[in-house]
Amino acid sequence: MMLKDRLATALAKGAGAHMILLTGDQHDGDLAATDTLLPAAVLIAVTDRADPGVILTQRTDTMSRHPGQIAFPGGRIDPGEDIVTAALREAEEEIALPRSHVTVIGEADSYRTVTGFQVTPVIGIIPPDLIFTPSEAEVASVFEVPLAFLLDEANHVEATLEWQGHDRHYYEIMWNDRRIWGATAAMIVNLARRLRWS
Repeated sequence: MMLKDRLATALAKGAGAHMILLTGDQHDGDLAATDTLLPAAVLIAVTDRADPGVILTQRTDTMSRHPGQIAFPGGRIDPGEDIVTAALREAEEEIALPRSHVTVIGEADSYRTVTGFQVTPVIGIIPPDLIFTPSEAEVASVFEVPLAFLLDEANHVEATLEWQGHDRHYYEIMWNDRRIWGATAAMIVNLARRLRWS
């Protein structure tokens, strides 16, 4: 089965009885009825090559939110935008990925961040070896990680830290000297689980 078809099948299929997906940085019971989550979207851009990769960015150290962290291109959904449009716009703004070069496969499982965002990943296939131009204000670097490495459960390490008086459990994935963790790692883990059970 081609990568495009495999991804589409995994996204179209509902969560199986044995599939536990990560929903957010906090447990469902921790959310108050009055909590308002801001909608956001990211693009998981998968390169169309024999050994596909995933495009990731490292945020600049000057960003007010998550400085220096590894992330997918993405951000807040503007008024009047849908999820796919926002993900494509953000990727164009952050790394100069033309939306015309993205074949959208579909939306993956959304994830709640501790900073109050409901983030929906959009999966897209892009041509290999594109030249990216990082936005100086937001992106320090752009790099590609093999999809097989990211999806390998052996590379998904569970960790814990104390945050605001509570233990916070999260995943991290080490790629060379890059630490992928938090919401970005959680969305990768969810995608890996979907593909494993599709």
